[in-house]
Amino acid sequence: MSKYVSINVNYLTRVEGHGNIKVEIKDGKVEICRLEIVESPRFFEAFLRGRSIYEAPHITSRICGICSCGHTLASIQAAENALGINPTEQTTLLRKLLLHYELLDSHILHIYFLVAPDLFKVASFVPLIKTHPNIVRYALKMKRLCNELCDILVGRHVHPISAVVGGFTKLPTISELEDMYRKLIELRKYTEITVELFSKFNFPEFERDTEYVALVNDEDEYPLLYGDIGSTDGYRVDKHEYKNVTNEFIVSYSTAKRTKWHRESYAVGALARFNLNHKKLHSKASEAAVTLNLKPKCINPYLNTLAQVVECVHCTEDAIKIIELLMQRGINYDEVIVPDINEKNILPVRAGEGVGVVEVPRGLLIHHYECDEKGIVINANCVIPTNQNLHNIELDMLKLLSEIINQSTDDITFSLEMLVRAYDPCISCSVHKLEFKVK
Repeated sequence: MSKYVSINVNYLTRVEGHGNIKVEIKDGKVEICRLEIVESPRFFEAFLRGRSIYEAPHITSRICGICSCGHTLASIQAAENALGINPTEQTTLLRKLLLHYELLDSHILHIYFLVAPDLFKVASFVPLIKTHPNIVRYALKMKRLCNELCDILVGRHVHPISAVVGGFTKLPTISELEDMYRKLIELRKYTEITVELFSKFNFPEFERDTEYVALVNDEDEYPLLYGDIGSTDGYRVDKHEYKNVTNEFIVSYSTAKRTKWHRESYAVGALARFNLNHKKLHSKASEAAVTLNLKPKCINPYLNTLAQVVECVHCTEDAIKIIELLMQRGINYDEVIVPDINEKNILPVRAGEGVGVVEVPRGLLIHHYECDEKGIVINANCVIPTNQNLHNIELDMLKLLSEIINQSTDDITFSLEMLVRAYDPCISCSVHKLEFKVK
């Protein structure tokens, strides 16, 4: 290996947002290893101040065009927690259904369009159109089905319309439930194909033990919408204690905050959820994990993609189960939220403080609001999954470099890029820090 290696990846491709990789190696020693987040801050917490807490879900869904349903659900949960609103069982089932659709849509995007090119050793998804047309068809079909499912349930996937504080402004008809059911049965076929396909890929053999953090509960259900915050190191706290978990800090070369709990860093996301809750997966998802040879506690970050494949199976099967239950019970349309017309559904306004914690595709998403007696937001805080992963990614990069330091510069660069992409970072969500100088 040469005595000096310099790697500068400006605007890493196949991730959401803008991030750079900077590495300098001199005489076999890593002197610089950085994941630089270079996007401008977006000030969503500031946007919320002075607005009605009922507007918060519609505003915060604009934080991201990929996980906007997740932001909506975390925001709704925080608002309801502040206002003392308890959702009905039907509302909770429909929200779980929406979260399943969200995870499916995002995971499919990441698995096929962002990671698959690395596994096929091509620069983007485009060459696969010629070399692997069937895989392209599977991916596009699955994406279309997920978009259609969200359209039926909440009007659209990007910035959902009908999911609001207190419930839904539109509830699905029986024919719409049947339509969603048919689409999920079709999607099931493609998830099975996906499991078989990804069981044949060889992922890099790299491991670094870390603390994995995700929602946990005492029920049989794989926790995505509700629960406490748990750790593979054996810790568990109530969601209102999230600041004791996240301990946010900053570094000079990034506009995104970082987090740590009991170690230097921790990881969230599909692999964290799998490590903590694998026993609660749907039986078919557990079978998929066996097929993929994915076992807990898995400490290979590249295998986050396989954990996403397992979750695709789980979300599809659990969504089918929820639809079957709703069709059996029927929909109670008296629960539709139309506060301007139906006085019995007028929602409360009071001073309060609330926290919402939801598992979105990339991991633990936290919204925290405080509102005054008129329901106006006076303080807001959002902790994004990518914020929680950034320091862990960088420490993974540092350990990986020590193991591949004698490889060519191109091979090192590829391995680092693939590592960052494995986490499925949503960089634009994560930027919360602004640098300024006072003269």
